[in-house]
Amino acid sequence: MLTGPAKLIQELGLDFSSTLERVRSVAIKTPLIKNHNLSRKYQCNVFLKREDLQVVRSYKLRGAFNMMSRLPQEQLGKGVVCASAGNHAQGFAYSCNRLNVKGVIFMPVITPKQKINQTRMFGEDSIEIRLVGDNFDECADAAKAFTEANGMTFIPPFDNERIIEGQSTVALEVLEDLSHIDYLFVPVGGGGLSAGMGLVFKTLSPSTKIIGLEPEGAPSMKEALAHGHPVMLSQIDRFVDGAAVKKVGDLTFRVCQQVLDDMALVPEGKICSTILQLYNQDAIVVEPAGALSIACLDQYAAQIKGKTIVCVVSGSNNDIDRMPEIKERSLQYEGLKHYFLIRFAQRPGALKEFVNDVLGPADDITRFEYMQKTNKETGPALVGIELQQAHDYQALLHNMKAKGIDYTEINKDDILFGYLI
Repeated sequence: MLTGPAKLIQELGLDFSSTLERVRSVAIKTPLIKNHNLSRKYQCNVFLKREDLQVVRSYKLRGAFNMMSRLPQEQLGKGVVCASAGNHAQGFAYSCNRLNVKGVIFMPVITPKQKINQTRMFGEDSIEIRLVGDNFDECADAAKAFTEANGMTFIPPFDNERIIEGQSTVALEVLEDLSHIDYLFVPVGGGGLSAGMGLVFKTLSPSTKIIGLEPEGAPSMKEALAHGHPVMLSQIDRFVDGAAVKKVGDLTFRVCQQVLDDMALVPEGKICSTILQLYNQDAIVVEPAGALSIACLDQYAAQIKGKTIVCVVSGSNNDIDRMPEIKERSLQYEGLKHYFLIRFAQRPGALKEFVNDVLGPADDITRFEYMQKTNKETGPALVGIELQQAHDYQALLHNMKAKGIDYTEINKDDILFGYLI
């Protein structure tokens, strides 16, 4: 009698071999590349599964195309609908184009123009984009209502057996190229990729340890596993937009509960540092979710030493306009960027004294702004300071206290930081 992952595969009617052949009619087999910088750093063999090099620059094409191509022709002919402002929309659009089917994509009104244009580029004349709602939840509700009213088919981003089946092809390709893998690190959003890859590995490479990764600000799978069922998070940090969901899927949770060996959370600032390192050291451009599997490696450094590991780089749809925020978050995480409200003494030369006697020789003022438009001299100033070394922070605080400077640390006050910075 079948149990565990094998039972799930049978229950869901998954057919890995035929799915791989089907998906490869539109998706390329992305390379599995050994990264020498990371291998040297962690003293192991680090291979990157480069889904950032996929046709639509993410793995999402696999699941969307698989589900759509398996629909009965009569049902497909009535059209399909999705709700997404990211990679799922682009995979969906490309699939509509290739299958010559009408698709309607609902996106929140706040969706950046760059993402709208990218989606339209992949879908061409096969898709229609509708901007509805101030957030994704409102957008998704409108999409589902539209689907029902028009007798069309909704293509979900993750919680469906055909989506899971499509994403499983990433794992099949990995195992085609590498026979022995000790650890697999895979990003988790709604759980479609981790569920699909997990089922394949537990079937074909059961000794591989599968580690799921989420951003610290959106621990939906971590919380689901802790509670024994999916839970709706009251709020999340949407910065890692490709892996930030309030609630994982019911089906994907059932699968991940059986196939994941561990779940880890990665700070958003660490993810940003990893994005910059990959760009500067390896000329690899990734989106925040795409960096998750590499950003977590410090947490597993002792365990992976001498092992063979695979990190799934899930996508590269990163808007260049986000780079200043990525750098800012990285600097703060590394302890190199700090903000203060400083009430300078009301006498001539106070600011000059601060620069000469408080700041270290390598410290740099990156922002200076009086908080009052009138009577500036009597109000506090917002001062941003960038350090060369994280340990210079204690010297900076010591100098301010020694000079009797009245200050408030903005970084340690979430409300003030969110309001002012």
